[in-house]
Amino acid sequence: MADVPAPMPSAGRSRLPSFANIIARRGFQKWAARFPLTRRLVRREGEALFDLLAGFCHSQVLLALVQLEIPQALIEGPATSRSLAAKSGVPEDRMAVLLKAGTALGLLKSKRGGRVGLTQRGAALVGVPGLQTMIRHHDVLYRDLADPVAFFRGETDPELAGFWPYVFGGEVDPQTAATYSDLMAQSQLLVADDTLDAVSLKGVRHLMDVGGGTGAFLAEVGARFPDLKLTLFDLPAVAPHAEARFAQAGLAARTEIASGSFRTDALPAGPDAISLVRVLYDHTDETVAALLAKVHDALPEGGQLIISEPMSGGARPQRAGDAYFAIYTLAMGTGKARSADEIAQMCRGAGFQTIAQPAVRRPFITACVVATKGNT
Repeated sequence: MADVPAPMPSAGRSRLPSFANIIARRGFQKWAARFPLTRRLVRREGEALFDLLAGFCHSQVLLALVQLEIPQALIEGPATSRSLAAKSGVPEDRMAVLLKAGTALGLLKSKRGGRVGLTQRGAALVGVPGLQTMIRHHDVLYRDLADPVAFFRGETDPELAGFWPYVFGGEVDPQTAATYSDLMAQSQLLVADDTLDAVSLKGVRHLMDVGGGTGAFLAEVGARFPDLKLTLFDLPAVAPHAEARFAQAGLAARTEIASGSFRTDALPAGPDAISLVRVLYDHTDETVAALLAKVHDALPEGGQLIISEPMSGGARPQRAGDAYFAIYTLAMGTGKARSADEIAQMCRGAGFQTIAQPAVRRPFITACVVATKGNT
């Protein structure tokens, strides 16, 4: 067979290699690693790539520390690897490896006498509400991502979908509801802080939190706004558990608990503000559109909708929203991380006319969209 000549480049097509092709060449990398003006950049990018490569090991070190309760053991003061090994049932030589890994990750630090203590980051691991509970349940997500190619092709049956069955509607086992509610309640404290710092409730008389679990968010609202009437709306297996929280917080006299499903039931009338905190990203576009329409119907003219949840960066992807929460919701089998612009557009589709995106202190914790019904 005659040789087939290589195709000629089309008119206007550059014969020069792309920038990515140049970067990928081994010779260029060797030169850049030695050249004074580029070697720091090469090292920084190399370290970043290695962190991505080793990220799974890092997350497993974190999980092991939490499951073995090492941070809790060190919160009162430094300890030796021998004492931690004996307490945890881990061979001392392996505990030494784990503790050095925790030190390398900035969670632990070496102390005199062969002891190890907590860094500021390690202490925060103990003190941040809900963080360790979230880390503990990640073993489910890790199993779902064991074969990432099959996962992204949609060929797996993610276990995480069974961990949060409430998002699919229908009856929910009370024990499952309790597990979900406890995890969400712990994580809501940081979300509440950042949301209430970003969103003004000036002029609001009555706030209803839809999908509010056991009332963690509303309890924080009630502590900041002593004259605000509060209503919680959630599933019958979840909402009644908020009663004890409200009583303990001294909020019983100005709170109301309404049980129902926003999928099938109308929302209670009366509030002039409704909050959806970590609700939308659990559900499909169809469910979200229907919920936003119900919220619009339940609010009076000038009523306010407050949405607070982790969000995608949209055209500018972000690590938290796009490299964590988007993957998490994909494993759940429903919902997705939406950008603030996408959520704003869905609010407009439900009839809201004024949309704001207030700045938040920690976008990796939550982001906010505020929509107002009618002209204000």
